[in-house]
Amino acid sequence: MTEQQSTREESLRSLGALVSDISQDLSTLVRQEVALAKAEAKESATRAGKGAGMLAGAGVAGQLALVFLSVAVWWGLGNAIGRGWSGLVVAVIWAVIAAVLAAVGRGQLKQAPGLPRTTDTVKDIPDALKGHQTP
Repeated sequence: MTEQQSTREESLRSLGALVSDISQDLSTLVRQEVALAKAEAKESATRAGKGAGMLAGAGVAGQLALVFLSVAVWWGLGNAIGRGWSGLVVAVIWAVIAAVLAAVGRGQLKQAPGLPRTTDTVKDIPDALKGHQTP
């Protein structure tokens, strides 16, 4: 074997070793990134769960406050117009509030754009996989 062939084989081996090292390093990097993403997602989900629990508690407390306020209004009006009529007045007030909230909420839902960009890009996936991606 000549010196030139020996040098060439060493450079090929070193190139193969470099590719192998890069492949292993890339695999390690991907595994570490996935582990980091899992840890961050778990921490974020834990904080979001605690926040959602606190908001639920606030919602219950707010509902109880509205119930007691409604009872106080009903009782106060009852002194002037009678308990039956005051109960009806409070119920009608809450029915009007519910109707207004439902109408506004329905209008907001109709205005929600959805996911237009995602829908467009998802439609392009089959063509992109076939190599016929449209611009």
